[in-house]
Amino acid sequence: MSVDGPSQAFKRHGRIVIVGASLAGLRAAETLREEGFTGSLTMIGDEPQEPYDRPPLSKQVLLGRMPTDGAPLPRRRAIDAQWRLGVAATGLDLVGKRVLMADGEEVAFDRLLIATGTRARPWVKEAEADLDGVFVLRTSEDAALLNRRLTARPRRVLIIGAGFTGSEIASACRERGLEVTVAERGPAPLVGALGGVIGTVAAELQRAHGVDLRCCITVTALEGDSAGRLTRAHLSDGTALDVDVAVVALGAMRNTEWLAGSGVAAGPRGIACDAGCRAFDVHGIVTDDIFVAGDVARSPHPLFAYQFLSLEHWGNAVAQAEIAAHNMIVSGPDRLPHLWVPAFWSAQFGVNIKSTGVPTMGDKIMITQGSLAEHRFAAAYGFQGRVIAAVTFDQARWLDFYRKLIESAAPFPLDFANVDRRPEGLRAVPAEFPDPSLPSHGPTVTLSGYSPSDRRVTFTPARA
Repeated sequence: MSVDGPSQAFKRHGRIVIVGASLAGLRAAETLREEGFTGSLTMIGDEPQEPYDRPPLSKQVLLGRMPTDGAPLPRRRAIDAQWRLGVAATGLDLVGKRVLMADGEEVAFDRLLIATGTRARPWVKEAEADLDGVFVLRTSEDAALLNRRLTARPRRVLIIGAGFTGSEIASACRERGLEVTVAERGPAPLVGALGGVIGTVAAELQRAHGVDLRCCITVTALEGDSAGRLTRAHLSDGTALDVDVAVVALGAMRNTEWLAGSGVAAGPRGIACDAGCRAFDVHGIVTDDIFVAGDVARSPHPLFAYQFLSLEHWGNAVAQAEIAAHNMIVSGPDRLPHLWVPAFWSAQFGVNIKSTGVPTMGDKIMITQGSLAEHRFAAAYGFQGRVIAAVTFDQARWLDFYRKLIESAAPFPLDFANVDRRPEGLRAVPAEFPDPSLPSHGPTVTLSGYSPSDRRVTFTPARA
């Protein structure tokens, strides 16, 4: 991408502030420097350490294969930035163009990128959440504390929520030989992210690996002893479990509270922005100097009926940050849209799970390759007569093929002439997603808002 031209020169200078010093913030800063920004750059982050990789926290770190402080994110280039770490942003003055800090200081900007991401949803009862033995997993500090407790070999670990994070933690615990109970509100693990058909396979995997999986169950209370140590969990079916460790894996909360009253269109679902990553204000007017990227962003996508998508995906955070950074230092026709097709992966119970598109938007699913019974397959999701998403279990080599079907709005149901054996008979069946009005553990794509469009679109990625 180029920022050449006299109309762009002023955009290369001034003061850019990035609030959120993690993956999206770092990649945006690197892109700014790579594309010619020579002004001052300030990175603000509430964690004390510089950016590190989060996905390994629920995988390699809990298995002792990676240091508990996480793996630093590789640096693409020097960014010559002022780092303000360990101090959270607490407010935004849009008129005065200032970020308000928890230590009372103010940081002035000409352009601002908000990449504050998400945090783990805590246990709902504060006194119970404070018990010794109750954990969440989002930060490297969380991972270090949980790893230390798992190394001490508790009698039983309770995992509350069977989304991707909860399932990965359960997998790591079983690999360490620990007794694990998983309590899931829905009818199966991963049901909020991939639907009931795939959830049934996920349930089989967990039980085959020795997980005490309890579905359609909620935890009603966590009980501690006189010293404040977790000892027992009470379930909605009236039973109780003796547990030493409970991991709350009830999904993520977007870090937008600090923007209350700022005039930016921010709420629990994230910060609304256009396809060019420019934030909307509360009146629905796009701003000129406030940009958004990563898990905290909500942006429309023409491939998915112009729904506003909130994506908790590593790849999306990188791609959106690069687009946002580019658009911060160019004007008008030189700006690019963020049209990345969502992609997600997980490793659990010896299976590599990958998805592309927006499975939660699908109302039908068909097994197009492999077999559910063998836990090795590819499945496509349909919505209004077109392919909207795909998921693979140990069939990742096919994922790019399905991504191209999504991009070209290929018709659904699919009709393949030559594929491997298909015991499910290539039949489209309901995907069995839970009622969207009910809480669910683990969708990584959130649909919010709607604008009608033609069913078929021509998709041209911003990058090769």
